[in-house]
Amino acid sequence: MEPVAIGWGWLAHQYSLPFATLRGICPQDEPPGARPKRAPLDQQHEPTTDARSSILADVSREMVKLYKEQFGRGPTKARTDWAGPDTIITVLEDTLTPAERNLTRLGEHQRVRDMRTFFQYATVADFCGPVERLTGRRVRSFLSAIDTQVDGLAMETFVLFPEGYQGPSRIDIGND
Repeated sequence: MEPVAIGWGWLAHQYSLPFATLRGICPQDEPPGARPKRAPLDQQHEPTTDARSSILADVSREMVKLYKEQFGRGPTKARTDWAGPDTIITVLEDTLTPAERNLTRLGEHQRVRDMRTFFQYATVADFCGPVERLTGRRVRSFLSAIDTQVDGLAMETFVLFPEGYQGPSRIDIGND
């Protein structure tokens, strides 16, 4: 099965400015103490064709490609979204290799997490480079996580410097 890149706002809060503006929902519209009503997840955000969505799909494709190169197989699904103005998060599903699956069956979850983390931080430039190229912004911080209990669901998080920043990026800092 080919990976699917999805560019929808799975992290956006219904009261975040873009969502509130699109839906006409604002916190002051709710009576005091009322629980906010939320649309079903599949209706909260419609995909758009603007440049930011295109960047998100491209980041997803780059992360899938990188996983294939690094681990010998890519995830079955990937989605990337903005989590605020300076943070990009890519969620990759079903990322474990057959050998890693065997290790988790033996209860070696920490060993798999340590191995993955080591590989990902050893190749910071490979992860951050595409994000910098696609967004035109420098990466301030790179965080990588994997949950081996659920078939290797992984997150790659990139915190970006503000637009126009020309100083060193996370790539320049190194891997120590």
